[in-house]
Amino acid sequence: MAFKYAIALTGGIATGKSTVASLMALNGMRVIDADTISHEILDASSEWVKENFGQEFVMSSQKVDRTKLGGLVFSNVEAKKKLESYLHPKIRDEIKKRSEKQDSFSFPYLIDIPLFFENKNYDIKESVVVYTPKEIQLERFMKRNGYSKEESLKRIASQMPIDEKKEHATWVIDNSKNLTHLQNEVETFVALIKEKYKR
Repeated sequence: MAFKYAIALTGGIATGKSTVASLMALNGMRVIDADTISHEILDASSEWVKENFGQEFVMSSQKVDRTKLGGLVFSNVEAKKKLESYLHPKIRDEIKKRSEKQDSFSFPYLIDIPLFFENKNYDIKESVVVYTPKEIQLERFMKRNGYSKEESLKRIASQMPIDEKKEHATWVIDNSKNLTHLQNEVETFVALIKEKYKR
């Protein structure tokens, strides 16, 4: 049965979820990354992207130009729906397959799912949210991606507000300070899980 021991790892754009996933792995937690899976599936679907959105969204390497495609789907609701209805079932099937394998170890593992609360696609009972106050989230996103404030706000607004996600979470990892603080937050969480399952 899939998702029996799964904990959803989620957050918002630029709250530091990928960093937390890496730190979790370094601390001995197993992580399934939905983003990596979606990138693999998207690149394998370059022909579909070409047929549905145009040649300009596929690079000469035959990989999908995610930046360009992202610009389209974040400004066009129909394009976003079309892409999601194609990708999401494929991503879910792959996550389910990997989850069944992880469940065989009878110990918690994380599934890094950016839109866990928004899409409600996964029957996972417990969740951990990587939290950053929204002003820091905006600042980090602009710095990381080089987008304007307007474009950054548009992308952040496409997700459930981070404070709302925090309310829904089983656990919260605070990423409002520096890396040392974040490492301590992760170590505390991992110790708690190991204690709960006596490993």
